[in-house]
Amino acid sequence: MTQSQSEAQAHREQAHQEAVTFPFGRPSPFEPPERLTSLREEGPITPMVYPDGATGWLVTGYSAVRSILADPRFSSRRELLHVPMPFPLMQEMRQPADPGMFIRMDPPDHTRYRKPLTAQFTVRRMKQLEPRIHEITEERLDAMEKAGPPQDLVKEFALPIPSLVICELLGVPYADREEFQRSTAVLLNLESSVEDIRATLVNFSAFFARLIEAKRADPADDLLSGLIEGGELTDQELSNIGFLLLAAGHETTANMLGLGTFALLQHPDQLAALRADPSLIDNTVEELLRYLGIIHVGPLRAALEDVEVEGRLIKAGDPVTLSLVAANRDPARFADPEHLDITNPATGHLSFGHGLHQCLGQQLARVEMRTAFPMLFDRFPGLRLAVPAEEVPMREKMSIYGVRELPVRW
Repeated sequence: MTQSQSEAQAHREQAHQEAVTFPFGRPSPFEPPERLTSLREEGPITPMVYPDGATGWLVTGYSAVRSILADPRFSSRRELLHVPMPFPLMQEMRQPADPGMFIRMDPPDHTRYRKPLTAQFTVRRMKQLEPRIHEITEERLDAMEKAGPPQDLVKEFALPIPSLVICELLGVPYADREEFQRSTAVLLNLESSVEDIRATLVNFSAFFARLIEAKRADPADDLLSGLIEGGELTDQELSNIGFLLLAAGHETTANMLGLGTFALLQHPDQLAALRADPSLIDNTVEELLRYLGIIHVGPLRAALEDVEVEGRLIKAGDPVTLSLVAANRDPARFADPEHLDITNPATGHLSFGHGLHQCLGQQLARVEMRTAFPMLFDRFPGLRLAVPAEEVPMREKMSIYGVRELPVRW
């Protein structure tokens, strides 16, 4: 055994001795797992044992997370990653990503897929969507008011708004929303069976195959038609890109709207401050994004070479799990991070990631939240929970955290 091999072996043996498993279990709806907080206090990077036996790293400190996200020496390639929780298709996850699944690729493949999409998600284009987002929000509020209380805010408001918006942007018929919402829920459920996951992926593929065929025959002014007309992508690539955008485009914002409303109702001083000064809406959106943390696990990376980060030597091949939830509560970066305060700018949070893989749809999500929250509280100034807060069901077994239902009255 060479000296470098001996050092690598010693490194791994030491990591095994110190390693933790990924922490779950939130003490309250708005707090991260307590173990994440204590690990960050001990140090920004902790050795971690993965369910498949691999030893890698859990990164909880803000500066370390941000540094790794921006460092090309850390890969997003699916075949190099290890999932930090038991997952039914764990072995299949260690295969190269299918064509079009660019979030699990590195440049140049990632660049080839992302480049034509970047122009579709500019701040200017998202601004152009604002009137339509306002109309959609108004329609949902009208429907809620007509039906009368109590209502499930998730079903009637938080989920339909981003679903309608992403459907219009992509060119997906809204009539198909129940099919893709049900399918997405299966894929995001950490307890779904292998059979259900595989069947859902087949159904999604067939859904987009039909849609792409229809778009080729009758193109429209939407993102999917534009990608088809570009002629650079195969049907499989188009299908997978469409799936990524559709799933991410409604699930993440829907959970921010639902959980964000719950948080504001449970922090009446913050809601009162927003009502007193509507110009605080931008701060409110950014602070909710920082404070709530709907990404349970990840992002995931793997070191392509030996890299030293914050005094820890991460060896080539080591898997890395980054905790955005912990990073966004790091007191080294944010003042009084354990408290929700919409008067403090929360710029610099990592809820949309950072670097090459930063969320494409972040400006769309911001526009939707900046529109929906004020309109909701203006329409229903007496909005309140219809059940005790402790009875609100949470999405604890989902990879995207939030509320399953939010019963409200007004």
